[in-house]
Amino acid sequence: MAKEELIELKFRLFDGTDIGPNKYSPTTTVGTLKEFILAQWPKDKENGPRTVSDLKLINAGKILENNRTLAQCRVPVQEIAGGVTTMHVVVRPPLSDKNGGDISGVKNDTCIRLTVGTFPLSFSSSQGLSHLFGNGH
Repeated sequence: MAKEELIELKFRLFDGTDIGPNKYSPTTTVGTLKEFILAQWPKDKENGPRTVSDLKLINAGKILENNRTLAQCRVPVQEIAGGVTTMHVVVRPPLSDKNGGDISGVKNDTCIRLTVGTFPLSFSSSQGLSHLFGNGH
């Protein structure tokens, strides 16, 4: 029987720090990866995830679904020995204020930073994308 080729992954957090790298079977589900990330999340970071549903994993520009395996997500096995695939972790912001009140009906103003080529762009979600791409896009 052929030896199963493991996939080496690390998870890049919003501040540029990483969890991992670790090796996983191609049959590992995205949900299992999220459980690992939640368990390994640095305790000193503010606004960390509370549950796996607070996490989104992104690989090659695609949000990965919890019930899919790494093989189904077509996570490439590195062609270079010792290569590591980096997945980006996005944390859904909490829906309550600091006093425990529910703010689910309040519009959050999220700041997003994009890098296009070598030019970083920053804007607020209240501005929308139209000022970056024009009204036709």
